[in-house]
Amino acid sequence: MGKKRNKKPQAPRFQPPRYKWVPKSRPATVETRNWLELPRDVTVSILSRLGAVGILWSAQYVCMAWRQICKDPLMWRTIDMRNDGDLDDVMFNLDLMCRCAVDRSAGNLVDLNVEYFGSDCLLNFITDRCRGIKRLRFTFCYGITDGGLSEMASKLPLLEELEISLCDNLSSKSVEAVGRSCPRLKSLKLNREWFRFPDDMFDYSNDEDDDYFDDGDYDYPVIDDQNGSSAIAPSRKDTEALAIAGTMHGLRHLQLFGNQLTSDGLKAILDSCPHLESLDVRNCFNLNLKGDVEKRCADRVKNLRLPFDSTKDYEFSATAYIGDGTPFGDFDESEFFRYRDYLDDEDDFDDDYDYDEASYFSDDSDWYDDFTKIRISDMLF
Repeated sequence: MGKKRNKKPQAPRFQPPRYKWVPKSRPATVETRNWLELPRDVTVSILSRLGAVGILWSAQYVCMAWRQICKDPLMWRTIDMRNDGDLDDVMFNLDLMCRCAVDRSAGNLVDLNVEYFGSDCLLNFITDRCRGIKRLRFTFCYGITDGGLSEMASKLPLLEELEISLCDNLSSKSVEAVGRSCPRLKSLKLNREWFRFPDDMFDYSNDEDDDYFDDGDYDYPVIDDQNGSSAIAPSRKDTEALAIAGTMHGLRHLQLFGNQLTSDGLKAILDSCPHLESLDVRNCFNLNLKGDVEKRCADRVKNLRLPFDSTKDYEFSATAYIGDGTPFGDFDESEFFRYRDYLDDEDDFDDDYDYDEASYFSDDSDWYDDFTKIRISDMLF
């Protein structure tokens, strides 16, 4: 037998560590919901909360099912054109959108809210197509005038609720026209910013010697002050109150925030509106509610808000101003009559708007019915 060879010891081979493969745990299955499977009435309720701008600008382009819902005239019984008021940054034309929404209602419009962009031309467009409106709300609509509102009221005999807040171009003439044309009116909100003026700002010493100052169908006596100059009697501040008292006998709810009315005007309203249930005269600092007036209000009106009551729940700014624009609370009344200048800036509004009913927003256009072909540029200014 041959000799066994001694094998040289070999270094152990390097073996990489072995890892046991463990499958990763799968996340728990998340249940997803197909929004298209929602009942139609639920979808309608959700979409209606977006407002007209949200529907016309985005929601109707999500899918064909939503598109069909957004074209239903019953979807547009209420048109809410709410916006933040910063029209310089708005990428779309609110006037055009409102007209499109009115057209879609097919005459079924009942409730309309317009903010910051209303005009006489728009009111005429709306009332020519929808005569059954019951609720109207206008806020910061400086393009609406007495003539436009009066003409609108003549076409809306079913109107029951009207709010006009901070629309500076309106006076008692349009208030009277609304009262005469809308016998079913039950609720009126006529809100302004409070401005207190020195009495001698209303100096009519250069006018002709007329015994009365005419404002609509109401005559207001001219009185002589101690200096011998003629000035409008205090009842001049009651023009809107007297217009309400003379034409709106069926009112149940009245808000006159920041109005200039005096106790005489309030008495006229209490005498002429026997069904009044709520009255809000906050920031009406010309009122003197001592004695009989306060007692009558407390006895007659269930929900009463007095001039100095809290304004925390008021939707708009409740700051009161004097004639020069100084906040009322910061003003020393001993120097009150030194301030006479009040600037009433009136903007020029161009109501002539070229609107083509069969154009981009209209349901008659070819591209508008195809939600897959959206020309956003056509909706911009």
